[in-house]
Amino acid sequence: MTLRIALFGAANSIHLQRWALALMQRGHTVCVLTQHHECAREQLPSAVELVELPRCGPAGYFMNARFVRHFLAKWEPDILHAHYASGYGTTARLVGFRPWLLSVWGSDVYDFPRKSPMHHWLVKTNLLLADAVASTSHCMAVEARRIAPGLRDIAITPFGVDMADFGAAVPVAQAQPGHWVVGTVKTMDHAYGVDMLIRAFALLLRKLGGSDAVFAKQLRLRLIGGGPQTDDLRELVSVLGVAEKVEFSGPVPHRDVPQALAGLDVYVALSRLESFGVAIIEAGAAARPVVVSDAGGLPEVVVDGVTGLVVPRENPQAAADAIERLLRDADLRRRMGEAAQLHVAQHYSWPACVATMLGVYERVIAQYRSSET
Repeated sequence: MTLRIALFGAANSIHLQRWALALMQRGHTVCVLTQHHECAREQLPSAVELVELPRCGPAGYFMNARFVRHFLAKWEPDILHAHYASGYGTTARLVGFRPWLLSVWGSDVYDFPRKSPMHHWLVKTNLLLADAVASTSHCMAVEARRIAPGLRDIAITPFGVDMADFGAAVPVAQAQPGHWVVGTVKTMDHAYGVDMLIRAFALLLRKLGGSDAVFAKQLRLRLIGGGPQTDDLRELVSVLGVAEKVEFSGPVPHRDVPQALAGLDVYVALSRLESFGVAIIEAGAAARPVVVSDAGGLPEVVVDGVTGLVVPRENPQAAADAIERLLRDADLRRRMGEAAQLHVAQHYSWPACVATMLGVYERVIAQYRSSET
């Protein structure tokens, strides 16, 4: 079944770009309608039509509805897939095209509805009026149902990983001879708990400094990513006296993430809030053992004690202990890394995730057409 699929969301998002590319590669006709088109054309294949909406900013989600309605009437998609229950979900609802699928992403259900009763009503209404709703994780689906208790079944459509790209990372023995490198690939933002990772690293260094100075000398912390908290985090490492041990690598293009992961012995994500955890499955695909907090979707993608270690959120001491346990036990690192890679291959391979999404499209289209006859 060849489909005409209209994707409606932030075209500068690597995740939306990957969906568009994958659907196009499977023979479907794809267009992307967006208010967020910065650099998007360079990242999307020419076969994917990019439609830049005339209005940007919060008002655009209301004012673009007429433009989108007219475009879809001419383009005639089989399905409209809106990403984010807040902004793009609002436009999709106002457009009135059917059938339409609404994917929740994270902040649209965790943060936006809490801003005011009006924000809550907006997301609730969008969720209830979509023909179907999808979520990358079960925990986020639960949150969506809290907002809209009458919501029907929610499809679970996780982000996948290209095993061929990430599986080529170097084996976990010691990524950089002479050093043990702990790190993360995340946006430097309060929600992702990078400050907790820095504090855990400082605690570990302090402990080892008094008992195993040689081991402590080999430890490094690598923070890969940019974001609004970068300057505050730089100040924190100075205050804690670990600046010479911490490397701020800055953001890297998604195509370079496998290489960045290859330079880490242990991957750590101590998020306060996490909708899914795509960075964790990427680390797993690269056979990296992980230490994660128990926030949101992270425990869904990590099998505690098998593919990694789960610790309480905002508990840097527990994180420090888990990191030390992995660094001191080469066999445990190897076993967890191999188990993580197998787990990702079985549950989060990109082809399987794309097939899941296409199955959702076909079901939503069939149900709508059946209801119209």
